[in-house]
Amino acid sequence: MDASAEHAMIAVPAGPVTLSDRRTQRSWTVEVAPCLIATYPVTRALYARVTGERSGAAEGGELPVEGVSWWDAVRFCNALSEREGLTPAYLLPPDGVGDVERDTSADGYRLPTEAEWEHACRAGTAGPRYGPLDEIAWHRGNSEERTHEVGGKRPNPWGFHDMLGNVWEWCWDVYDAEVYGSYRVLRGGGWFDEHWSCRASVRRRSHPTFRVDDVGFRLARSAGH
Repeated sequence: MDASAEHAMIAVPAGPVTLSDRRTQRSWTVEVAPCLIATYPVTRALYARVTGERSGAAEGGELPVEGVSWWDAVRFCNALSEREGLTPAYLLPPDGVGDVERDTSADGYRLPTEAEWEHACRAGTAGPRYGPLDEIAWHRGNSEERTHEVGGKRPNPWGFHDMLGNVWEWCWDVYDAEVYGSYRVLRGGGWFDEHWSCRASVRRRSHPTFRVDDVGFRLARSAGH
């Protein structure tokens, strides 16, 4: 994969998406504005080129980066924005402690909201997945318990690869501040997950400093920039 394809973006149309949470048995509908979301999860090669850091235990530049925290992901977004002359989307606390604020007017890279993520994942489909699981995702049943190069499975109808399986993906949103504090949302399922976790609606949560070998992220940008 050449460098330009590593963070190629697909235009996501506006539209409603209904999110649900099995823990609380709650559902809610969000009107998603037009946005841009990356075709693939961020790769190890792109992450290393932008940050100068290697991340995760697996080898291979076209594998999805993993072992990155939510904090790592937002810092990466800002670093890539600055590298490309764009306005960073995040205002980071100077000492690395405190809340991250999002500049909604910025044209730089950011994490998708979970509504944007699910809207892009579903790509107009209504079922739990956008195709047969083995054809679209690396999961516990076919991954040999490791990540695989991005783009190796069939894309969804809008052209996104690896939305389900391979690695979980950090989203911008706080999961449930009243119950879990600063925990952030993860979406998509990963290479170690059973089939029931690799569905468009499944929500997972973790502390923003959490790093593990089946969690990565995907880039987004606001439309109109």
